[in-house]
Order: sequence, then C-alpha cells, then structure tokens
Amino acid sequence: MGFRINTNIDALRAYYQLASVNKQTTNAQLRLSSGKKILQVADDTSGFNVGTSLKGKISVMKAAQNNVSAAKDMMSTAEGALIAINDLLVNIDGKLSDSTNPTNDRTALASDIQALANEIEITLKNTKYNNTTLLFSTAGSGFIFQVGEAGDTLQLDYASTLACTGGGGFADGISTSLHSFTGVSASALESTTGVANLQTYLLSLKSAVSSALGDIGNFTQRLDIKSDTLNVAMTNAQASISRLFDADMAMEQLVATRGTILGQAATAMLSQLNMAPQQVLQLFQ
Repeated sequence: MGFRINTNIDALRAYYQLASVNKQTTNAQLRLSSGKKILQVADDTSGFNVGTSLKGKISVMKAAQNNVSAAKDMMSTAEGALIAINDLLVNIDGKLSDSTNPTNDRTALASDIQALANEIEITLKNTKYNNTTLLFSTAGSGFIFQVGEAGDTLQLDYASTLACTGGGGFADGISTSLHSFTGVSASALESTTGVANLQTYLLSLKSAVSSALGDIGNFTQRLDIKSDTLNVAMTNAQASISRLFDADMAMEQLVATRGTILGQAATAMLSQLNMAPQQVLQLFQ
C-alpha cells in the first residue's frame, strides 16, 4: 500500500468486491423469492428466446389436445348413433324374415318396417355434436382438426359412405335404400322378388353403417395416438422450460448464504482499508 490519500486504491478495490458480492447475493435472493433463474432477458438472452418459443409451442399443443378431445367426443356421439341404427337394421332384417311366413300380417310388418326406417332416417339427419350434423349432408366431406403443431391436421371423413359430400343429404345408395323401406308396402313383402330386393337394400345399408363404424374405430385409435404424442411432447417441452427458467433453490440458497458472509467480511475490510491512509498523519508527528 502506498502512502497516497487522494485516491485510496485498496479501499476502491474492496468497494468493488463488496459491490460484486452484493450483486450476486441480491440476484440469489431475488431468484429465491421468485423461483425463477431468468429474472430479465439479460440474464440469459438465448435461454429466454428458446424458452419463449417453447412456451408458444406448448400453447399450440394444448389447443391441439383440446381439439383431439373434442374430435373424440364427436366421434363417440356418431358411434353411438350408428350403433343404434345398426340395431334398427337388425330389427328390419327380422321383419323381412317374418314376411316370408304367409300366415303373418304383412300389412302390420310393412308398418313396422316403415317406422323403423323412419327412425333410422331421423337419427341420420339429427345426430349432432354442438349443432354440427355428424351423419348427414356435408358430413360426408369430413371434419378437419388440427391435432398438433401448424400443418398437423387430421380429416375425419368417417361418414363418406352415408352422407352426400355435395351437401344434398344422403349418398345416392343410402337415399334409395332408405326410401325403399320408408315407403315399403304389404304387396312388396308378399313377393319373393320384392323381399329379395329389400334384402339387397338392407345389405347396402348395413355395409355403409359397418364401414362408417370401422372408420370411426380407426380414427379414434389415431386420435388416441395423437393425444399420447402430444402429452409426451408437452411434458418434454415443459421440462426444457423448467431447466431454462426455474431456479435451483438449493444452489441459490448456498450462493445467498455465501454472499451474506462475504458481504459482511468485505464491509469490514472496506472499513479498515478506508482508514488506512490515516497512517500518513504519523509522518507529521
């Protein structure tokens, strides 16, 4: 130490060390109080940018997860309606078999078949999910859901065998088959040819419903896979965000404790070094 009093270099050095220690201690305490490692962009610019980007991706994936859930609920609604329609078709099949018995009342059987067919038509037209028609009209062109990040979509066209993609109602084959049953007469049931034709139409309806149910099953499996994939992706992205933004509380506590001790020591040393130039007064004695 030189004997200069205008500029106390050693005291200044102690002051800078104290300021540095106080800054580290303050940062550690702020991280402890907030639980965050990045308190401002300057703390880690690249980490902040990466974390912000990941947060945006998670937001998109959460929306996609909601879309997947809505799609599955929609498919479940359509599936329930098609199963009910399939049961009605089985009943019609039984009525056609009964009509081959000449002792049965074919007029009553025709009335029963008309009632069942009308119920099938009503179900196809009125099955909806949140006011969206699921088995009629434009449902044939399918419903497009975003099930991942931008561009990752899935078209659910399970009703293509039932509905007219042009928006006119039923597909041509379905419309013809339904009208054959909604307008069936007793005389048609008395004819072997008439019953055979009705059985052909019934087979067409069963095939269309079975195809739609199969598509729903396949799409539901794909939606389950999308849901699992999104869950894994969101978990990994959240883990990365945590690594970038979340403070290590144990380490920050160590830094804060160390800083507190060093700060007290630096303050004491600054006080001593600040008084050191007083030794010059001894030269004037």
